[in-house]
Amino acid sequence: MVGPPVPSPKAADALAGPRVFLHSPAALARHKARWEVDRKHPEAALARLLDDARRALAVQPVSVTEKSALPPSGDKHDYLSLAPYSWPDPHKADGLPYVTRDGQINPERDSIPDHSYFSRIVDLSETLGLAYYFTGDETYAEQGARLLRVFFLEAETRMNPHLRFAQGVRGKEDGRPAGIIDTAQIARLVDGVGLLLGSKSLTAADRDGLASWFRDYLTWLRDSELGSREGQARNNHGTWYDVQVVSLALATGQTELANEVLQFGRKRRIGREIEPDGRQPEELQRTRSWHYAIFNLQAFVALANLGDAVGVDLWRYQTPDGRSIRKAINWLLPFALGQQRWSTPELGGFRPEELLPVLREAAFRLQDARLATTADQLGKNPADRLWLLLEPSR
Repeated sequence: MVGPPVPSPKAADALAGPRVFLHSPAALARHKARWEVDRKHPEAALARLLDDARRALAVQPVSVTEKSALPPSGDKHDYLSLAPYSWPDPHKADGLPYVTRDGQINPERDSIPDHSYFSRIVDLSETLGLAYYFTGDETYAEQGARLLRVFFLEAETRMNPHLRFAQGVRGKEDGRPAGIIDTAQIARLVDGVGLLLGSKSLTAADRDGLASWFRDYLTWLRDSELGSREGQARNNHGTWYDVQVVSLALATGQTELANEVLQFGRKRRIGREIEPDGRQPEELQRTRSWHYAIFNLQAFVALANLGDAVGVDLWRYQTPDGRSIRKAINWLLPFALGQQRWSTPELGGFRPEELLPVLREAAFRLQDARLATTADQLGKNPADRLWLLLEPSR
């Protein structure tokens, strides 16, 4: 990327960054300072973000109450989804109970929109929050606040703060622990809200209401049977569970809880899910092994970034027998670079570029020039929003 000179790191650190936990406030502040030198020439990633934000202004609010299907509770405010890899049993007349075809998504899942609506509110909150942070334009904040109110706060349309009926399996279970992965990206939502906190459009009542929702959902994650079982998972489900708990704890001021989960995560996650050579055995057993190895790494990246926000270093942590996030990245590199052939199943087709965001984040957080060079070998799209979340180039 090219552009005006960037303030020195020491000066830039003094700039007031936004209230975000998943990404670096200082990096965002430096990009903003860079743009303010010449607003007529935003860097490519910012120009694309603002284009996305302008389109987001036309999006109408969505709600979990819009679905035609009724949750087992009879309350449309309850989130509802179907297990993506569950299909009718071809040996049964009624197809029940559904059976698993790992890695093969049943299109029937799309008949219930709650999952796609939650993903949409995450994406839009992040987009509009970033646009407001960079421009100070209340138009973006007003739209972001409106979408958040409808989805989480207004009595007629709000989502109840639990996932009792997520990823149900027809004929077997109304909801399951694995369904908690449906809200894996909630840390991005937390940051999106944080980016809007300085806006007059997000009122005190909105802020209090969202904090209450986050707090209630965190309580459900920790105290419910489904949440407890998901937290015990030894694969990507467990890692993403920790990401959700930590981000929600930080959003609601429960710093001690966040630290506890992050510290324990050294043994429970890095120590159990990554082998000393960097392999992730649980993910390699899947029919989409490359995808899930990277998906779990993305969760580790998120968890390590959250740790940076509160002084818990997961990026550089290594167990006595050598397990680490860096080892997991290194193990995948030869395959991404075409130096070794990926030999375990990958139904989605082997896509080396899926590793790119992990490499970019790792290069930034570890200040590792070799990883940055390797990432450039896989691709470098200056219009990718990821650039706004990393250190700007000089």
